[in-house]
Amino acid sequence: MSASSFVIPQPPQAAIPVAGEDKSFPVRRIWCVGRNYLEHIREMGNDERAPPFFFAKHADMVVQDGATIPYPPLTKDFHHEVELIVAMKSGGLRIPAEKALDHVYGYSVGIDLTRRDLQIASRKKERPWEIGKSFDHSAPTSPIQPASKIGHPTKGRIWLKVNGKETQTGDLEQMIWNVPEIIWQLSQQVELKAGDIIMTGTPAGVSQLQPGDKIECGCDGIGTLKVTIGQPA
Repeated sequence: MSASSFVIPQPPQAAIPVAGEDKSFPVRRIWCVGRNYLEHIREMGNDERAPPFFFAKHADMVVQDGATIPYPPLTKDFHHEVELIVAMKSGGLRIPAEKALDHVYGYSVGIDLTRRDLQIASRKKERPWEIGKSFDHSAPTSPIQPASKIGHPTKGRIWLKVNGKETQTGDLEQMIWNVPEIIWQLSQQVELKAGDIIMTGTPAGVSQLQPGDKIECGCDGIGTLKVTIGQPA
């Protein structure tokens, strides 16, 4: 459809830069895995026996490297969660784990920003998590590294620092579900397509953020990401 086909201006396409390229990766949907590192499950006081599960953010919540992110409204307990991100170049329903990596374009490192107080309040009332997880500027991500250049990482240190102090550290090999298993499981529920990205869960060490905080995070062989928390909008 052309722009003249719509009754209002067409919203811009959310996109993530690709490392070493002058083109970007268009974002269709953002999927997130909850509780995929054992130590994070323990620090949050959740059931270690429960399998990881999925929730979503909107594509236009992506934030690029170097951004200043306004401190979000309604919260007094704003947290960081560093994660490996998987970017899909194709998809389908019920993708076998052994074929899952054929659908991966590349990888980046991102932060699942969380209004923890609102998330916990929703959980206690058995309501959806959206108010705590899905809000403006809640999905910062580094440029994507194509799998054609770096392969498919299965191990490597993942970390996050706030104002130069390391708060989160772990290793990709500590994930309860690995990337092929995540894709297999998610594709049982929804049809994955090109442009989908998957945030794969966070290691232990999540902590509170304040206006003025400078965040740096990274994953070995994939890249780093820097953002600053600004004043409330």
